[in-house]
Amino acid sequence: MENIEIKLISTKDILSIIPLLSELNKVTDKAVLIERVNEMTTQHYKCVGIYWKNELVGISGLWFLTRHYCGKTIEPDHVIINSKFRSKGLGKMLFEWIFNYAQSIGYEATELNTYIHNVKSHKFYENEGYKKLGYHYLKKF
Repeated sequence: MENIEIKLISTKDILSIIPLLSELNKVTDKAVLIERVNEMTTQHYKCVGIYWKNELVGISGLWFLTRHYCGKTIEPDHVIINSKFRSKGLGKMLFEWIFNYAQSIGYEATELNTYIHNVKSHKFYENEGYKKLGYHYLKKF
């Protein structure tokens, strides 16, 4: 695809991700998403965007961690590409960018979670070299 740019989204522009994030997370109220995204920027979080002709068409959050079993790792989170731009190779381009970025800043691995029902993503991630290691559990208070 032509006219594609992949880059980190600045903190001042972080709320530009809300429309795409809302497409992925249809349950959480928009005001709550805004509050949470603003808080995330104060933690070990960045977000990378895919731009087509300066329009944000895809995102992946990036969490920066050190884990005892794999060292310094970047965790892609809330990966979403606008439905009009899917199946055009943008996901592959995004993950290539993430892998290159992680290595350029001295990270050793990347790991992620994906929803059980999102079977298409499982195949994509496995094609990108990810291996299933376990289950992700959540308990809300």
